[in-house]
Amino acid sequence: MNDELISILPRLRRFAISLAGDRSEGDDLLQKVVERLLTRSVPDNADLLRWSFRICRNIWIDEVRSRKVRSHVAVEEMSDQLRGEDGEVSAMARLTLRDVNAALDALPDDQRVALVLVAVEGFSYAETAQTLDVPVGTVMSRVARARKALAGQFGDDPVLTQKGASHELH
Repeated sequence: MNDELISILPRLRRFAISLAGDRSEGDDLLQKVVERLLTRSVPDNADLLRWSFRICRNIWIDEVRSRKVRSHVAVEEMSDQLRGEDGEVSAMARLTLRDVNAALDALPDDQRVALVLVAVEGFSYAETAQTLDVPVGTVMSRVARARKALAGQFGDDPVLTQKGASHELH
């Protein structure tokens, strides 16, 4: 399992950061997920990637609930992930990334999680539904509402709407 776990870490980290909205907190979330995966047994028939995403989401939900009790923590932007680019391209990419992150952060949690799993991680609607333990129709609805909200903020981008219409059920 260790080799398989190592191979999914980049995707799991990206998901954790997208949930947390902050690279540092995403890394903390990733550490908790990896710790749980290493200290507890994974069901024999479970797909490790989907199981890991489910654990990540559950730990994140627990963390959010805990924070609401204690206090709200400020969210940093991820624009510092862009490195090695120069000039105008870098500045425009940072502005775009900042805008997209702000738009994603503004989405309701259920929509953001569904959209990240489908659009960023490439999960099918069925895989996403299984990971989130909700019906496929619920995932489709959440993703459609998230895409519509983002398209509204970014001027009805045809890429966002076409992906939503062409994504297949698996």
